[in-house]
Amino acid sequence: MARSVAARREAILRIIVNEYVTTAQPVASETIHRNYDLGVSPATIRNDMAYLEREGYIIRPHTSAGGVPTDKGYRRYVESLAQKYELPFEEQYRIRELFREASEGLERWIRLAAMVMSHLVRSAAVVTFPKPSRCRFRHLELVGLHEFLALMVLVLSEAILKRRLLSFSEPVTQTELTAVADRLNALCFNLTSSEIRRRRKGLALREEQVLEAVLDIMSAEDEVEYEEPYFEGIRLMLDQPEFARRERMLSVMELFETKEWINSTLARWSGDVGVQVVIGGEHGDEIFQDLSLVFSRYGVPGRASGALGVIGPTRMDYRRAISTVDYMSQVLSDLLSRVCTSD
Repeated sequence: MARSVAARREAILRIIVNEYVTTAQPVASETIHRNYDLGVSPATIRNDMAYLEREGYIIRPHTSAGGVPTDKGYRRYVESLAQKYELPFEEQYRIRELFREASEGLERWIRLAAMVMSHLVRSAAVVTFPKPSRCRFRHLELVGLHEFLALMVLVLSEAILKRRLLSFSEPVTQTELTAVADRLNALCFNLTSSEIRRRRKGLALREEQVLEAVLDIMSAEDEVEYEEPYFEGIRLMLDQPEFARRERMLSVMELFETKEWINSTLARWSGDVGVQVVIGGEHGDEIFQDLSLVFSRYGVPGRASGALGVIGPTRMDYRRAISTVDYMSQVLSDLLSRVCTSD
């Protein structure tokens, strides 16, 4: 009997979540009794909802109102999705066709992936550019700006471009700078920072100085978890009733404009394999109190990886979001694998 009661309460929680996601209105016991055949009376449903409220899975905006899921309720709901939900085959086919018809290019694929996710989930989407497991030296240029000052332009793998001003203790000509760049280009091409360190013997003092700056930049790049994020569908997200208040809408817009938070958030929660779900207060920052993030890594193991996901109110269709993110990570991984294979 106790097991049956527990199963029924789980079913009622799922109903409340699904109804609230659809209507954005508190779900009353009468609505559940009228629309779902649970085989019990309205009084029993009210008692079960009172239990869910005591346990922190739902709240009631006021005494006579229906139930609204809490972060804990959403988490229980997400964990109950033991079955792997997949996008319908027709949607998978349309997505593959979109990418097949799109022009070749990583940036184009990333923008298309974000657009597809935002429209399927009706919320904001984010995709980070793939980052190599270890960046590699591609090309170096040194441009004299003053007899003691030069601009270093460094190109790394995946077309990452870095610039830095270098100062010298003695005057240096453009001819000398070009000679230094040529020497380092020949020595370092396609090497990682650790490989360069093993081959740096026999360099002149000025070459050592420039190479030290190169290695400093490469080491910093290797420490970055994710590359620049691309957002799509922010307006779709802000159309949700949770952001009707001007103050809340402005704070969310400011969050997306800063962008820095996405890398730290993804790095903090991306330890596990597969789709990850961060719900509301689980993030720990007040600005995320009514936001959820569903994301996954994509890429080629040992070569390059990025992350993609959707961001929206905690009142999110998690089944739809999880299946969309999971499928899009497969699509981008396949495309990136094709690029890596052709290198």
